[in-house]
Amino acid sequence: MRLLPTDKNQRVVVQLVGVVLTMGALAWAAVPFYDWFCRVTGYAGTTQVATAPYADSEILDETITVRFDANTDTNLPWTFRPLQTHMTLRIGETGLAYYEAINNSDHPIIGRASYNVAPPVAGSFFYKIECFCFTEQLLEPGERMEMPVTFEVDPAIATDRDASKVRDITLSYTFHQYGTPEPAPAAQAALDSAPATTRTN
Repeated sequence: MRLLPTDKNQRVVVQLVGVVLTMGALAWAAVPFYDWFCRVTGYAGTTQVATAPYADSEILDETITVRFDANTDTNLPWTFRPLQTHMTLRIGETGLAYYEAINNSDHPIIGRASYNVAPPVAGSFFYKIECFCFTEQLLEPGERMEMPVTFEVDPAIATDRDASKVRDITLSYTFHQYGTPEPAPAAQAALDSAPATTRTN
């Protein structure tokens, strides 16, 4: 059966719409899939999350040095720095480090930190137990906050074919602006009901 020109055009349109929808679905799924892949494999230096510290029997006599790095997005008016430059601990031992953040602006800002480790091969062996980077951080104007991160290096790093020689890891954070808090309902109502002012010269 021969298709009329109109039928051919309709089929082409349907096929094009199907392609666009498929590409859109794949693009939407790519971000969470990539995030999941990085967290599972440690790809690109993505660290892991632990729910509890290692047992003492799993702590090795070998040591490893963790260095701390801090950066801020150019649009975020915060000062952000580590309170220690490095820490040496036994592999498998729990470490506790602190970072400092200061809001240099005249308004409250919500920030969130992204993170990774270098070399990237260490990502799948670096575990965070508690970290300020797990949630957003709200700083009021001029407020200073000390933020802890509790971490461990998996003892399996000592026997891994690719990572066994790693004895120096850099933990790096970059803070980004996540938003500004909404005014409380009472404060917003007061602003809405305040009389307008007229500027005169």
